Amino acid sequence: MSQGFNPSRRAILKAGLYAAGSSLMPGVAGAAQKIVLPIENGERELVAYPEKRPLIVLTARPPQLETPFAVFNEGVITPNDAFFVRYHLASIPLSVDPQTYRIRIGGLVDRPLELSLQDLQTQFKPLEYLAVNQCSGNSRGFFNPRVNGGQLANGAMGNAKWTGVALRDVLSMAGIPAGARQVAFDGLDRPVLDSPSDFVKALDIDHAMDGEVMIAYRMNDADLPMLNGYPVRLVVPGYYGTYWVKHLTDIRVLDGVYEGYWMKSAYRIPDNACHCVDPGTTPAKTVPIGRFTVRSFITSPAPGATIRALRETVVRGIAFDSGQGIREVIFSEDGGKTWREAQLGKDMGRHSFREWSIAVIPKKKGMLDLRARAFNRTGESQPLTPLWQPAGYMRNVVESVKVNVV
Repeated sequence: MSQGFNPSRRAILKAGLYAAGSSLMPGVAGAAQKIVLPIENGERELVAYPEKRPLIVLTARPPQLETPFAVFNEGVITPNDAFFVRYHLASIPLSVDPQTYRIRIGGLVDRPLELSLQDLQTQFKPLEYLAVNQCSGNSRGFFNPRVNGGQLANGAMGNAKWTGVALRDVLSMAGIPAGARQVAFDGLDRPVLDSPSDFVKALDIDHAMDGEVMIAYRMNDADLPMLNGYPVRLVVPGYYGTYWVKHLTDIRVLDGVYEGYWMKSAYRIPDNACHCVDPGTTPAKTVPIGRFTVRSFITSPAPGATIRALRETVVRGIAFDSGQGIREVIFSEDGGKTWREAQLGKDMGRHSFREWSIAVIPKKKGMLDLRARAFNRTGESQPLTPLWQPAGYMRNVVESVKVNVV
């Protein structure tokens, strides 16, 4: 049984989701809270789902819940109850019995396995690190021209401490013969009707065996929330959340390239150096989305905030990349005309958010255009102007936060 597992808590979750009927929307007393995101048609409801504080609802079925951006100013680790939720299929598990839950490892292996939650927690060396999970479409709502897909602001990301076992150790127990090329992963979420579009993702065998890809059973020292993949999920540090399969149940080693819908047709990006095309055009060739780009955000002050002239204001933010680690963050208070180096916070690991801060003392009243630009240890950085692609993935332009000086 999972450490800290509380059967009554799982029963409450199931009841809370079922009470809403087919929409999966939990009942809310009184009028729903509202928030207006800084994107076109950005009015959203804030709803507290089971195990979650009020989050921004993009869709109710399947649940797509965005983290209010102010959460990222609370600390480098995103709390479980504030962590974003992204499902692709409407039939999602509402409860899981940890006693009967099993993961099957099969396909091109020497010894097919079936492992319980207890097996994962007792038969393998634990692995633990902080890592950012970011939706491929995070910030899609800012694309111009507008693109299809969920119109997210900047809250479809989060940073957590993950505990579990290395996928490599599980695959090694099963035995990987020569000729293995990819590993495919499936979870408990399903299409409502019979369909070939079951959400299955795949990694190349060398990536699957790198020792960092994890089967995680703990999140910030607690059970994973149901909506974040309880009882176990795949954690693929440095790669977009599409690969972080929730409620993991089946692992299959393949002798070829997996060609299911979610690899062959969906989550594709232009096959060129910038992974971008001219606005409104179609890429000639695509490849599956992979690693994060470098990103930085200003978390405080908020857009439109008021600060005082001739008084010190500390500007704070976060930065991250695909795992090289953040080397430097530079900051501008004049819209990018001049830059100076910010102070980096504690290094919490190369896959984690890295906090940064810098003091600003405005000399006069008016408007300040605050910007931050991160560089990783290999010199990769953020573009000064937005890159465009028809799927609306991988936005990482230097963002602008305008504040008023009084």
